[in-house]
Amino acid sequence: MVTDIKANDGLKQLIALIKKLRAPDGCPWDRKQKQEDIGKYILEEAYEVVESLESRDRHALQEELGDLLFQVLFLAEMGEEAGTFSLDDIIAGISQKMIRRHPHVFGDVKVNSVAEVKQNWQQIKKEERAAKGATQNPFDSIPRNLPALKRAQKITAVASLYGFDWAKTSAVINKLREELGEFQAALDNKDQDKIEEELGDLLFTLVNLSRFVKVDSETALSKATNKFLQRFNFITDQLARLGKTPEQATMAEMDELWEKAKNRI
Repeated sequence: MVTDIKANDGLKQLIALIKKLRAPDGCPWDRKQKQEDIGKYILEEAYEVVESLESRDRHALQEELGDLLFQVLFLAEMGEEAGTFSLDDIIAGISQKMIRRHPHVFGDVKVNSVAEVKQNWQQIKKEERAAKGATQNPFDSIPRNLPALKRAQKITAVASLYGFDWAKTSAVINKLREELGEFQAALDNKDQDKIEEELGDLLFTLVNLSRFVKVDSETALSKATNKFLQRFNFITDQLARLGKTPEQATMAEMDELWEKAKNRI
């Protein structure tokens, strides 16, 4: 209970701080911000939260969560200033939504698996869209500005709920081979538009494969990219000890160092 009181007091203090920043005698930069400006900051802060989670840096996670919370509260303050919504409205709305979407916890619905929970969740979302008079297109709830890999994986996951999917992983791998062959044909024909199209199909199929093996494609690519950076940094460090830069090194030297990096990273 003491912790709850402290958290509540801290939240009130942070809200008061934001109000001060937005006040006529506050910060000129904060006062001129618009809601669409904050959107890009929220995206940046969310990615930094994910990065701190991947690095398992708990101190960084605490800091980045604070940065993200600040942006959320900043947007809430803007909504209150405009008279469109308040923080209380946001909290009430999400509370009601979570209760509504968890009838197996807050109602009398019985579920026997995580798969059933997901099915119920999608059905409830569908009913919510209908109640709002929204289109019944199942993909409309997926933001268009998501990273391409994340958006593709969400879209294929929704499609699978409607039975539009492969039966097993081996079928996806066969499709991957087919797409790779079509990509090679486009390369052979030197058709740049077709190369782009077939590469897109190849990537899309890889995303499907990620879903089948229960791997988040965005996370997997991010980890692979970070691994590449660590290994390349090892190469540059080793070359520096020899008084060389990557530009001065031969490909054979860099390949040899790359193999050493693979044994370490």
